Amino acid sequence: MNFLIEAFKPACSISIKFSDGKTRKRVPIKRENGQTLLAPLFRNQENIAGKITIEPHQGKRIEHNGVKVELLGQIEMYLDRGNFYDFTSLVRELDVPGDIYERTTYPFEFSMVEMPYETYNGVNVRLRYVLKVTVSRNYGGSIIEYLNFLVHNYSPPPSINTSIKMEVGIEDCLHIEFEYNKSNGEWKSKPHRYHLKDVIIGKIFFFLVKIKIKNMDIEIRRRESTVTGATNHVETETLAKFELMDGAPVRGESIPVRLFLSPYELTPTHRNINNKFSVKYYLNLVLVDEEGLRYFKQQQITIYRLPLQDT
Repeated sequence: MNFLIEAFKPACSISIKFSDGKTRKRVPIKRENGQTLLAPLFRNQENIAGKITIEPHQGKRIEHNGVKVELLGQIEMYLDRGNFYDFTSLVRELDVPGDIYERTTYPFEFSMVEMPYETYNGVNVRLRYVLKVTVSRNYGGSIIEYLNFLVHNYSPPPSINTSIKMEVGIEDCLHIEFEYNKSNGEWKSKPHRYHLKDVIIGKIFFFLVKIKIKNMDIEIRRRESTVTGATNHVETETLAKFELMDGAPVRGESIPVRLFLSPYELTPTHRNINNKFSVKYYLNLVLVDEEGLRYFKQQQITIYRLPLQDT
C-alpha cells in the first residue's frame, strides 16, 4: 500500500515566493470551498518578482523537458467551468531540458505588468491572476504549481458638482422625490459615484400623497451580467435593505436618509470586462400600499475604490 502511495506522489515539491513577500500587503479572499485565505495584493503595472524552488523527493531524479513560469490573467465562467479566457499571458523560461537532482532555485521577474482589471469573484464569473509553474515531462505527466494573487486598482474621486433626484409618481395620486448627495456635504464629487466606504446622504420629500402607503424601503442591488457564447445571463442580488418608513406619510413631510456602504461586500463597478461580464450597482426605492401593490424607482450608482481601502 505504501508503495502505491509513493508511486502516485509528485516527484518533487514546488514553492513560489515573492521577493517582497514579507512586507507586501495581504488581503482576504474567499476560495470556492468557502474558506478564506490571505493573498498578496498588487496594482496595475507593478513589477512581480520572486523565486521558485523545486526540490526532488528523497532519492528521486527529475528528468524534464524544461521549466517555465507563466503570469496569467484569466476569466472563468461558472457555466463553462474549467475553460479560462486569458487576457494577460506572460512567460519566462527558467531551465532548458535536463535533470534536477537536488533542491534548485530559479529567480524570475515580470516588469511593469499590465493588469487592467480588478480581481473579482461573483455568482457566475470570476477574474483571477495566477502564477503557474510547469515542469514539463514526457512521462508521468507534467508537474504544475499555482499561486494566486490579487489585483486592486484605484480611481481618483470625480469632480462634478451636481445633485441627483429620483422621483416616484402616479398622475394625480403620488409624487415623491429622493434627493441625495455626497456624505461630506461639500458637493465636491459627482453624487452618483461613491467609494467603497462612503455614506449616501439625502432626503425623501412627499409632494402629493393620495395613496395609502404602508411602508417604504431602500435597497442596494448588484447586477452581474455575463456572456457565454451567444447566451447572456443576469444575476441580481439584494445586498442591503432598509425600512425608511412604516405608516402613511403626509404631504410636505420629508424623511432623512443616511446609508453607510462599508458594512457590505461591495466591489468596484465593472464595465464590459473583456467583453465577458459587467457588474453594476443600483439604489432601489420601494413603496408598498395597503393593498400590497408595490411601486419602484431605480437609480444606477457607480462604486469605485480609493487607496487604503483594501481591508
